Amino acid sequence: MKKIIVLTLATLSTVLLHAQSAEARGLEIAKAAEQADLGFGSSIVELKMVLKNKNGQTSERSLMTKTLELTEDGDKSLIVFNSPKDVKGTSTLTFTHKIGSDDQWLFLPSIKRVKRISSNNKSGPFVGSEFAYEDLSSQEVEKYTYKFLEEKGDLLIVEQDPVDPKSGYTRRVITYNKNKGYRIEKAEFYDRKNALLKTLTYSDYKLYKNKFWRAGTFHMVNHQSNKETLLHFNNYNFDANLTEDDFTQVALQRAGK
Repeated sequence: MKKIIVLTLATLSTVLLHAQSAEARGLEIAKAAEQADLGFGSSIVELKMVLKNKNGQTSERSLMTKTLELTEDGDKSLIVFNSPKDVKGTSTLTFTHKIGSDDQWLFLPSIKRVKRISSNNKSGPFVGSEFAYEDLSSQEVEKYTYKFLEEKGDLLIVEQDPVDPKSGYTRRVITYNKNKGYRIEKAEFYDRKNALLKTLTYSDYKLYKNKFWRAGTFHMVNHQSNKETLLHFNNYNFDANLTEDDFTQVALQRAGK
């Protein structure tokens, strides 16, 4: 009996060690991805958004995104829609935080008002797309707990569980490319019932300034609604030298006019 108990304890210790190692390695990969992208400063990029409904019908929008890198806290971003007429001037400002809920504001030109987006509504769709408001936040390591799942050649697959209880997801499964600056190749999003909700595929990557990988295409598929959203990125500018003055509520309103 004593021998059986010893063997059982040894097996349990091995299982616990493996679990701890999976968590530690998952965190290590996330930190490596963050480190690989440090130092870009700020950027501006033009986008075309293509919305596809469950019947395959499409509509297009054009927009622009500004991003400011911050190291003490999360990044700041400003998104402005340029067309079509019904969304022209609609703008979103996001302050990502490493700890706690992000701050987000929406400017609606039709009412000429800035509306704060409640943290309870962060899982809502961003301007009718398959992206949620929380998907607009920068990738901050502190926002998740981690578990390494498996390695497939150059690809590392890591489960990320949101720390924020108000997240619309129970977990995300992220595929990193370890030989390409730990860039993300795919993200799977699981809803509050732990069912697969969406898959985001990154493609058409380009390397900027010999360090920063940026995907030319995001393809988000909603498996529950059968809707899709494609984002096509063009003309990345890493020399705009943006400052925090470009990311205020005043700048948000000005961008939308």
